[in-house]
Amino acid sequence: MSRAGRLSRRELIAAAASLPVLSSMRPALAAPTFPEPLFVRANGLRMAVYEQGKGVPVVFSHGFPELAYSWRHQLPALADAGFRALAPDQRGYGLTDRPEAVDAYGIRDLCGDLIGLLDALEIDKAIFCGHDWGGGIVWNLGVLHPERVLGVIGVNTPMSPRPPIPPTQLLRRLLGEDNYIVAFQDVGVAEKVLGKDTRKTFQLLLRRGAQDAETFAKLPADAPERKFQLLEMLESPMPAELPGEPVLTDEELEFFVDTFERTGFAGGVNWYRNIDRNWQDTADVELHIDQPCLYVGAEDDVVLPPSSANGMEAMVPNLEKVTIPGCGHWTQQEKPAELNEILVSWLQKHFA
Repeated sequence: MSRAGRLSRRELIAAAASLPVLSSMRPALAAPTFPEPLFVRANGLRMAVYEQGKGVPVVFSHGFPELAYSWRHQLPALADAGFRALAPDQRGYGLTDRPEAVDAYGIRDLCGDLIGLLDALEIDKAIFCGHDWGGGIVWNLGVLHPERVLGVIGVNTPMSPRPPIPPTQLLRRLLGEDNYIVAFQDVGVAEKVLGKDTRKTFQLLLRRGAQDAETFAKLPADAPERKFQLLEMLESPMPAELPGEPVLTDEELEFFVDTFERTGFAGGVNWYRNIDRNWQDTADVELHIDQPCLYVGAEDDVVLPPSSANGMEAMVPNLEKVTIPGCGHWTQQEKPAELNEILVSWLQKHFA
């Protein structure tokens, strides 16, 4: 084993903290009611991770456009229940490094970052819980690194079978060129639109109750809302009245706006620009997980509805499913008490 492999946790963190961040930033606004970050070196990155509690480790993986801070309600709840909760700002986000190369954001890199986090903190195995894009990461961790995974929790995001054609081709056929994932493929376009008015982006996106599944189902087949034309929505004038309610308090909104004004959106968008490459790179991977798994669906998530988890049992035989009623896409922030109760109950059942 190399000298680096024998460094203590304290030495690893100190060494990581001394590494330069890949791009300069003005001082960060402190995250309200959230632990101070530790800095570790994980998979070649300087990674910021927020930690609370002791016990069996649970690693939280956030989605787009979010941060470790999106799990601010879950860390104290799991710590109080006797678990060690860890939430990193992932590659391209927050205080973690943001490589410039688009191809630095493939699925093996993103999974490798979380395995690197375990290594840096001298953790052998952990439970992984992911939401949105983070859900895709944790399901892939169960497949690519089963020896490091105690269990997997997908919040809103199911484990999906491999599509027969590259994902962007499928999305173009189903939802057209203006679908946000398709539109994200053009380098420089999406990050410019998202960052033109960062406050507007979060005011429009992070909302609850703007649309329920029943209303969405009644929309005409050619309605823009059905094709998820996010960039067009952001480029349109701000409505006089916004539907639903904001997910974030004013203080929380300030933290998201401040962070993304410093970092931009390119890192997160680059995750999307690797979906065809991910499809190619995992062609020979068997989609199967034996460890205990949990899928938490949200009744009113029209992007990732609970029905998207139909048939998961064929790939994940040790699976439990729960649906949170009256909840949209931002589950851990919309319905934190309900999600925390589900997580703690399942974790105590399998890992206490």
